[in-house]
Amino acid sequence: MDLSNLKPAEGSVKTRKRVGRGAGSGLGGTSTRGHKGAKSRSGYKRKIGFEGGQMPMQRRLPKFGFKNFNKVVFKAVNLSTLQALADASKLEKIGVEELIAAGFATAKNPVKILAKGELTAKLEVSANAFSAAAKEAIEKAGGSVIIL
Repeated sequence: MDLSNLKPAEGSVKTRKRVGRGAGSGLGGTSTRGHKGAKSRSGYKRKIGFEGGQMPMQRRLPKFGFKNFNKVVFKAVNLSTLQALADASKLEKIGVEELIAAGFATAKNPVKILAKGELTAKLEVSANAFSAAAKEAIEKAGGSVIIL
C-alpha cells in the first residue's frame, strides 16, 4: 500500500447531485424544484415569519407589557428586624452596611425602613428611605434618622 492506491472506505463518500444538466441525467427540466412559483426561481428568499399568507404569529398575538428601566426597587426592612438586630448585636448605630452584614439587605438594592413591628431600642438608623410611620416610631423611641 502506498499513496497512489489509497481510497476512502466503501460507501463513505457520496457523489454530488448535479441538477439542471439535461434530461438524460434525470435531474434536468425543473432541477428538483417542482413547477413554477417563487420557490422555483433563482434569488427566492422566504420572508422571516411568512406563513403562506396565513396571518403570521407575531400579528395574531396582542402586544402588551412595559418594563420601566428607571424603576427603583427598594429592599424593605421592618422595625421588628431592626429591634432583633439591636438585641442580638447590641448596636446603637444601624446603617446599610450592618444590614448587609446581617443578611437583611444586599448591596444591589437601596434600603427602605418600614414601620411593621415594635421598636424600643434607641437607635441611630441610616438608610436610603423611610416610611413616615417608621421615621416617627424611631424618633418616638429616642433614636434618630439619617437619610442617605
